[in-house]
Amino acid sequence: MKLHCFGESGHSYKAALSLTLADQEWEPVFVDFFNGGTRTPAYLELNVMGEAPVLEDGDTVLTQSGVIQDYISSKSGKLGGKSAAERREVLRWLFYDNHKVSSIAGPLRFIMNFLPEEKRNADVIAFLSGRLAGALKVMDAHLDGRNWLAGEELTIADIACCSYLYYPEDFNFDRKAYPNIDRWLDAIAAQPGWKHPYDLMPGSPADRA
Repeated sequence: MKLHCFGESGHSYKAALSLTLADQEWEPVFVDFFNGGTRTPAYLELNVMGEAPVLEDGDTVLTQSGVIQDYISSKSGKLGGKSAAERREVLRWLFYDNHKVSSIAGPLRFIMNFLPEEKRNADVIAFLSGRLAGALKVMDAHLDGRNWLAGEELTIADIACCSYLYYPEDFNFDRKAYPNIDRWLDAIAAQPGWKHPYDLMPGSPADRA
């Protein structure tokens, strides 16, 4: 399998880490996002949405990280929950991440770190920071007394919800303010094969320095 991805992308990290922790063979294909790599005719033919990641598995081409994660768990028989009830819980947290966590953390981190300073809007940053804090408080409360979000074992729900939280750039996230999330992130990082996003995928801010 080939994953079109880049290290700065938390959405790409969801797919890359799912592939890795599901013990799947895959190779990264670097997407030069910051130089228009997702807007070329060739890339738009691959993914009309102009986004990363994209997974190629033979003739199967998939976009959107949640769909890719679902495909990986279905193909591997891993990380998808152990029952129909757990499967629904996995989906519940995948949708929560998509609506409340990554969709806030991603733009917030981008604005605070990758936009020129003169284009950073303090009101937008404050609004997104508040939204992210609220979402993380819900996750932290849910993880009280639990090892994982959706079942007795690690699932793609955990991988989705953690994806942006390992990045070193400042986006007003202090993991020590969320003790259950802090413990949970350590548990995910202790999984065999886990790697930081900048180690798992090509591309990092250091490459563009």
